[in-house]
Amino acid sequence: MAAVDRSVIDAALADIWKLAGLPPAALEQLAVEVYSRTLPSSFRVTEAATTTIAAAGLAAAELWRLRAGESQTVSVATRHAEASFLGEHYLRIDDKEPANHWGPVAGLYQCGDGRWVRIHANYPHHEAGVLEVLGCERTRASAEAALKSWSAQDFEDAAGEKGLVVFMMRSPEEWAAHGQAQALNGLELFDIQKIADGPPMPLPSGGTLPLSDVRVLDLTRVIAGPVCGRTLADFGADVLRVSSVRLPRDPLSLEIDGGRGKRSAFIDLKTPTGVSMLEGLAREADVFVQGYRPGAIDGVGFSPQRLAELRPGMVAVSLSAWGHEGPWSHRRGFDSLVQTATGINAEEGKAVGSDGPRPLPCQALDHCSGYLLALGAMAGLYKRATEGGSWRVRVALARTGRWLTGLGRVSDGFAAGREVTTEVADLTVPIASDYGPLRVIGSAAQLGRTPARVGAPPMPYRYDDPESAPLPGWL
Repeated sequence: MAAVDRSVIDAALADIWKLAGLPPAALEQLAVEVYSRTLPSSFRVTEAATTTIAAAGLAAAELWRLRAGESQTVSVATRHAEASFLGEHYLRIDDKEPANHWGPVAGLYQCGDGRWVRIHANYPHHEAGVLEVLGCERTRASAEAALKSWSAQDFEDAAGEKGLVVFMMRSPEEWAAHGQAQALNGLELFDIQKIADGPPMPLPSGGTLPLSDVRVLDLTRVIAGPVCGRTLADFGADVLRVSSVRLPRDPLSLEIDGGRGKRSAFIDLKTPTGVSMLEGLAREADVFVQGYRPGAIDGVGFSPQRLAELRPGMVAVSLSAWGHEGPWSHRRGFDSLVQTATGINAEEGKAVGSDGPRPLPCQALDHCSGYLLALGAMAGLYKRATEGGSWRVRVALARTGRWLTGLGRVSDGFAAGREVTTEVADLTVPIASDYGPLRVIGSAAQLGRTPARVGAPPMPYRYDDPESAPLPGWL
């Protein structure tokens, strides 16, 4: 079975750590337990998973050293990292597997010109838009028939004009020539920048975990952003997840798995009351994580600069699909679509002798990005405590994809096991919750002195109507 390359993990982690600007000596505290890979891929998904989880764990350990004066080991097992990247699939609710969350017309299709497109249609408004463009019924067979009269490029363009999430499969060479890929050429994997000056702000005193009493506002959905907030909650942060009742809900499996350790509330930012409520919460927060397209949240008054005014010392963290520069910077996107557009699916297909696409064995770009977001948030808190000021962190799925492909290939990667195995019982933990009894994959980053919180449940959303269900606010 294909071996995991520890040297790739070490080199990648050293690069990430340097980019984060954290003390190099911390890397000496990492212990990696290496197993044979179980995620079948020609890309180094296992190494990427282990690296990003380790980076987040080491950042938490550094925050603990800062606040308590104690160093500690961080241990990551590669099989646990792999399981974490499939956490939403291993989730069990009352011992049952969650329902499939893919919509009937979502997926990969071959168009009339022989080229492939991927349609993301899990949200009702995205699905309705695709059906309108195609003029077809809400079935896969109807969509397949309609797409025979389209070229892949024309369909991507038509969908893009309506703000839909459809992208054509490209080869790596085609992607490299695309304007969005070229816009990413000068950008690092992620960036951390000071956006306002201010005095150093020590972490809250006391507490038993690295992020005890650190307050996080989490305005994200699906996988990447929620993984960030969940990771911060694992290490002790008080995380309040905020969405809008106007938006469609995530599938239940994602809402639960991404919501572990968080309280949740609906706030309507299209109303003055909602904006005022979020401003009040932001004034007391330390970290603000959001996953809207670049510039979208700015329009309702929550740009990084405005957040730094509301709360000097704020760490403003943002996730986008394609990056903050380039012709696609304002387009919607999800992990599977970035895989398709950037050549990853084409290369996976080629690796198994197919002319068609093959997805990665997990939503690797989402999960990697989630841990990089958490790393960035904690690096921002470290810099706030040691240098002062307010900080901005930016991560993009497309940049993460470029980093993953840059880790190299695995010639026998498809000799690995299968995407979802049954041999993870020892990695799961039970949680009692308002959703019912849960079983989930526990934290893969094991800290020697301050173990991650185990069993913290996800709290269902509450509404911003103070007469029916007052917002939970900060503890």
